[in-house]
Amino acid sequence: MTLPVETFFLQPDGQGTLQSQIQQMIAQGILSGRFQKGEKLPSTRKLATHLGVSRITVTIAYTELLANDYLTSRGRSGYFVSDNAPAPPAFTPPPESTDAVDWTRALGQRFSGGVTPSKPQDWASYRHPFVYGQADRTLFDHANWRLCALQALGQRDFTSMTSDYYDQDDPQLIEFIARHTLPRRGINAAPEQILITLGAQNALWLTAQVLLTQRRRAALEDPCYHALRDILIQSRCHVTPVRVDQYGLPPEAVPPDTDVIFTTPSHQCPTNATMPLDRRRALLERAREMDALIVEDDYEFETSFLRAPSPALKSLDTDGRVIYVGSFSKSLFPGLRLGYLVGSEPFIREVRALRASVLRHPPGHIQRTASYFLSLGHYDALIRRMSTALHERRATMEDCIRGLGLEIAGQGAHGGSSFWMRAPEGVNTSELAERLKSRDVLIEPGHSFFGGDEQPVNFYRLGYSSIPASRIPAGLKLLAHEINQMRRLGPISA
Repeated sequence: MTLPVETFFLQPDGQGTLQSQIQQMIAQGILSGRFQKGEKLPSTRKLATHLGVSRITVTIAYTELLANDYLTSRGRSGYFVSDNAPAPPAFTPPPESTDAVDWTRALGQRFSGGVTPSKPQDWASYRHPFVYGQADRTLFDHANWRLCALQALGQRDFTSMTSDYYDQDDPQLIEFIARHTLPRRGINAAPEQILITLGAQNALWLTAQVLLTQRRRAALEDPCYHALRDILIQSRCHVTPVRVDQYGLPPEAVPPDTDVIFTTPSHQCPTNATMPLDRRRALLERAREMDALIVEDDYEFETSFLRAPSPALKSLDTDGRVIYVGSFSKSLFPGLRLGYLVGSEPFIREVRALRASVLRHPPGHIQRTASYFLSLGHYDALIRRMSTALHERRATMEDCIRGLGLEIAGQGAHGGSSFWMRAPEGVNTSELAERLKSRDVLIEPGHSFFGGDEQPVNFYRLGYSSIPASRIPAGLKLLAHEINQMRRLGPISA
């Protein structure tokens, strides 16, 4: 029998080309058992008319399924589900059961309940998305990334794509980082002092696991990257928040019994403060006096478009006590999940062993694709294009912020991709964010960046990496309007 064409439909939010969506739709019908072996599919003309696509699109999809033995062709009779098509799994659903496990006792450790917020998955559908750290499709060099990915899929790179590196990394990527990326920050490192990670957050987790115990103390900036606070709390070490000022982390405020200092000197997260050179030297001296280590998260140095970035803390270190964290996820796209650690060889050796036992290594194909994108010059071209766009957006935002009477609480001297803002006292920015969603505006409330029980509720962050300059003024006007409305309503409870 011929399958009724009415049973075929495309998902409104389907991903990929129309050809791939049709191919996936039919394959899923076969795998789920809805389409049986020997059943005839609608003709290409009939299905194309029903779906509202071109006939050639359906023909190509059928041809691909034919090549993969999902379908078979019988001359002019049409296309049929192949006798060799994968059979749907045959199983009897288990009877419904109640969970008899007392999970409050069974769980040895808990990792949920942290303060790290999640960004809306549909942030790109908002007209004014002042969200931080997301990729802008209008700026990203998709064509060359695709070419590099295809090159990495070639026969020449078969080994790099398929090999189990175990505790090693793609030598081409390591070489590029050592010879090109790190020297820009004034850092000299041998290959055995570099480890590829699944983004900066994974690098921070690996570092905390290796350096900290329940008896050791970590000092971190306050406010700080909220995921770092979660990581340190989960490590069960003693954690001391140190309030930052307009120049970042004050060295003299670090407790004398600190073992590891976590800092973001180039662009303090989230205030964007840039630590001056004399304070960087003072922080190194303070660590030397305490025999402490420093973890430098240099997550955003590529966005220094106002002036050249300050030397990395690691470049000033003569004792080997600074561990450097870098990332390509911010400058390329967050879904890449590719970062790196730079440190003394004994430290990297232990982190490498830990990474191998947890996830072995980041995928070889991703590493080789990134290596090609970097070494062929596409990355530098992308950074220049991004810097130009970010410079324009920042200037537009500064003009609008001043004109609307909004308050900037902190900003970097070298650029960045966000503003750290302060709302008037009595305005709860979590409530402000909820009100703005209905006006097609996204902002990031700031309370989760602070430690302690009494977190300020009137700070917020405005990112501009993913919003075109033309939409900034209207979005900020809506923001200012809502703040004024909330002030008229009186104090907002925390």
